[in-house]
Amino acid sequence: MPKTRAEKHAIVDELTSTIKESKAAVFASFTNLSVADAEALRTQCREADVKYVVAKKRLMNIAFKNAGHDDVDTAQFEGNVAVAFGMSDEVASAKTLDTFAKDHEGFQLLGGILEGRYIDQAGVNSLAKLPSRDELLAKLAGSMNAPMSGLVNTLAGVPRNLVQVLNAIKESKA
Repeated sequence: MPKTRAEKHAIVDELTSTIKESKAAVFASFTNLSVADAEALRTQCREADVKYVVAKKRLMNIAFKNAGHDDVDTAQFEGNVAVAFGMSDEVASAKTLDTFAKDHEGFQLLGGILEGRYIDQAGVNSLAKLPSRDELLAKLAGSMNAPMSGLVNTLAGVPRNLVQVLNAIKESKA
């Protein structure tokens, strides 16, 4: 049953607010995707704080134009198009969809939006390979902690070596 004009306006308004709140968006084609696979993808998206939306391309275009993204035209994509919005992390939507696409041949990444600019499929693929914000923070903390750990190990080595020398002397006299 076709949607009424009011329902379409509600969809566009919701999409527009989601676009404005999101940090990044990734477009994907989901040809020949089973219902079970689609539900599995939605579950993975919820776990990663990614909002996965399927809507008509015309409604998506209106919502993106309302949100200030005039360079986005979903009509250029063939077939059914879905969009995944990264709500808390710029990389999460690309990583989640890229991981899912590796296991499902009917699912393909098409492009996306990052920092207010449209990026192509290659840009989305390289974005998916980046470490997440939490991983980068962990690496930074490890790098900052390394010099201190080295100093502690060096200072602890002197008493440890003294104990080993005294133990060797004790065993040689015994």
